Amino acid sequence: MARSLLLLLFFAAAAAAGSSFDDSNPIRQVTDGLLDLEAQVLQVIGQSRHALSFARFAHKYGKRYKTVEEMKHRFQIFSDNLKLIRSTNKKRLTYTLGVNHFADWTWEEFRTHRLGAAQNCSATLKGNHKLIDAVLPDEKDWRKEGIVGPVKDQGQCGSCWTFSTTGALEAAYAQAFGKNISLSEQQLVDCAGAFNNFGCNGGLPSQAFEYIKYNGGLETEEAYPYTEEDGVCKFTAENVAVRVLDSVNITLGAEDELKHAVAFVRPVSVAFEVVKEFRLYKKGVYTSNTCGSTPMDVNHAVLAVGYGIEDGVPYWLIKNSWGSNWGDNGYFKMELGKNMCGVATCASYPIVA
Repeated sequence: MARSLLLLLFFAAAAAAGSSFDDSNPIRQVTDGLLDLEAQVLQVIGQSRHALSFARFAHKYGKRYKTVEEMKHRFQIFSDNLKLIRSTNKKRLTYTLGVNHFADWTWEEFRTHRLGAAQNCSATLKGNHKLIDAVLPDEKDWRKEGIVGPVKDQGQCGSCWTFSTTGALEAAYAQAFGKNISLSEQQLVDCAGAFNNFGCNGGLPSQAFEYIKYNGGLETEEAYPYTEEDGVCKFTAENVAVRVLDSVNITLGAEDELKHAVAFVRPVSVAFEVVKEFRLYKKGVYTSNTCGSTPMDVNHAVLAVGYGIEDGVPYWLIKNSWGSNWGDNGYFKMELGKNMCGVATCASYPIVA
């Protein structure tokens, strides 16, 4: 009975308005129910610095656990991830990790719910992007030109490929017609299976562009809203908001072509291999010696919106689909020049009408 009451108190406190998480000061006094939550977590978990950090984490992200046993289980996962964050950051790499809403998930859970199955990239060995003889700018950020839409959240569905697709299409539409638009990921989840896509189990933007081209178009988010799960196709031709005339592939692994396209054309859909620590990325230029660089390795599709140099390290500026509270306001930087994690193995962009 006491444990049940404790759990109910935990739920109520976790639902309170969030306050900032500051792992460097585990005894900082915070209002809005956090002190009560800290006391309750300590009763379940016991006295430890990680327990207080866990309470702040649960409070900030509105975490709710069904049983005391689940709370203990999530605390152990959180503690393991906190150790990974600290050990990585001690290495003083070009990037840092941090606590985010995935800090109580195992790698296996994350891989199942946020990543698609590894896809065999359909980009051709020789792409069809046309290079022009021009000097590339030192840096590029398409957000500054107002054509990049807000960061979205794919939720617990491996539909990243649809968000990469709509991100590229939204940018192309805004560039062509001077109007921002939000397009439907759910239509792609439900309807693009005949083009070798698998809904919440993965797919590729290049194949999604082909579906849209031959299907007749893509509806808006409002007309065909996102549900975070596989569904029955409900496409209505009368609601089409954008059509794809064609799509352009970047030559397999050619970062010079990809950089040229991002510099002179518009944001480009790319895919890469996410490995364990990346889910906890916070800021800086991400690099890895464990991710792969072949077409068979890619498991996450995103949108390259620019490039630049930070502390002497060249990087890609990339829009993700894990919400704006992940990473650097929903974005991350990936080292440029090494085909890091296969970022240039599966790149393409659409031409819209």
